[in-house]
Amino acid sequence: MFKSKSLRNYFSRNEKILWCTSVILIVISFFIFDRVNYLTLAASLIGVTSLIFDAKGNPFGQLLMVIFSVLYGIISYSFSYYGEMATYLGMTAPMSIFALISWIKNPHNGNQSEVEIATLNKKDIAVMLFLTMIVTVIFFFLLRAFHTANLVPSTLSVMTSFLAVYLTYKRSAFFALAYAANDMILIVLWSLAALTDISYLSVITCFGLFFINDSYTYLNWTRIYKRQNAEKIC
Repeated sequence: MFKSKSLRNYFSRNEKILWCTSVILIVISFFIFDRVNYLTLAASLIGVTSLIFDAKGNPFGQLLMVIFSVLYGIISYSFSYYGEMATYLGMTAPMSIFALISWIKNPHNGNQSEVEIATLNKKDIAVMLFLTMIVTVIFFFLLRAFHTANLVPSTLSVMTSFLAVYLTYKRSAFFALAYAANDMILIVLWSLAALTDISYLSVITCFGLFFINDSYTYLNWTRIYKRQNAEKIC
C-alpha cells in the first residue's frame, strides 16, 4: 500500500502536524479525564490514525477502521449505547471490510496506496436513500425495544453511519462529510454520557478531533479527484 513512497515521505507536513496534534490531545485528554479505560485510548488512537490514511485514499485506513469499529462497539456496550454497539459491530465493521476490498480492487493507475475516486450516479443516490430509510426505521424500533439510552441521537447516529459506510464503499468523497456529521451527533451523544461519568470527556475529545480529520479528508479528496481527472485527460 506504500508502493513508491517511504512512510516518512508519504504524508505532507500539514498531515503530520494534524496526526501528531490529534494523538497528543487524545493522550492528554485520556490522562486528565479517564486514566482507567485504556481500551478507549487504544480505540481513539487507532481511529485517528485510520482517518489520516483515509485522507490519502489509502486502503490501510479501512483496515484500521475495522479494528476501531470492534473496539468502539465494546466501549458503547459498557454504557448501554446498544445502537452504537450494533451499528459499529453489525454494520460499520462489515461494511468497512467491503470498502477495503472495493478500494483495493480500484487503485488509481495501479497505485495500491491511492484509490480511484468515483462519483455517484442517480441510481447510486436512489439506492442509498432507500437503504438509509429502511435501516433507520428498523434500527429505531430495534433500539427502542432494547431501551437504548438517548434514543433519538442514537438513531441519527445509525443513519449517518450507514450513509458514511455506503459512500465509503462507493469511493465517493462525500463519505467524509457523512462521517463528519456522524462525529457531531456522537459528540452530543457522549456529552450526555459525560453528565453521569466525566471520564467520557475523553471520548468527546476523540470525536471532536475525528470531526477535524474528516473535514480535512473531504477537502483532500476533492484535490485528489481533480488531480486524478487531470491525469486522465493527459
